[in-house]
Amino acid sequence: MSYQIAIDGPAGAGKSTIAKKVAKEKGFIYVDTGAMYRAMAYYLLTQNVNPENAEAVEKRCVEADIAIRYENGEQVVLLNGENVNAVIRSEEVGKMASASSPYPKVRQRITALQKELARTNDVVMDGRDIGTCVLPNADVKVYLTAGAHVRAQRRYDELCAKGVSCDIRQIEEDIIERDKQDMTREISPLKQAEDAVLIDSSYMSIDEVVQSILDLCK
Repeated sequence: MSYQIAIDGPAGAGKSTIAKKVAKEKGFIYVDTGAMYRAMAYYLLTQNVNPENAEAVEKRCVEADIAIRYENGEQVVLLNGENVNAVIRSEEVGKMASASSPYPKVRQRITALQKELARTNDVVMDGRDIGTCVLPNADVKVYLTAGAHVRAQRRYDELCAKGVSCDIRQIEEDIIERDKQDMTREISPLKQAEDAVLIDSSYMSIDEVVQSILDLCK
């Protein structure tokens, strides 16, 4: 039997950073589900698909072959055989991911891969609907969140460190809008699973959050 740790939460809550560290501590495989949806979003962008055109999204999404593998201990996201790690973290891709991920065929295609990974490996998986839909029987479920302004500040600092010019007010507005989209979508909306432990990381260090999750593991 595999051991499953599910971490859900809104954009910018630090899910990926925390999940990677928890996976390293436990010796588990980290599955970045958000990266899968971002890879799909990137593909749709390259095909000039309008995210409001349901027919076009569902037709094109089946053309995207998305896989995850590890190279020298680093997770690599492959889109039709190409490493897309360097291009899927932009704001444009993030917005497309939020707009395209609610479509049934998009979710069905990616969820199947996620379930198979978790069935055969000890995993730490983060996303929007892991504990509620993808891994409803996970051994540990966490809902990781933080205030919208705190998340915007983190993203602003991250972009500034990379030399990217940005407006923190616009970032916060985008985060609030993405929260609304994720929480109100018809299929697999973002919400805290009934048996998930709520962790607000607004005023916690990364190590404190990691330890809180490790303490939940039997």
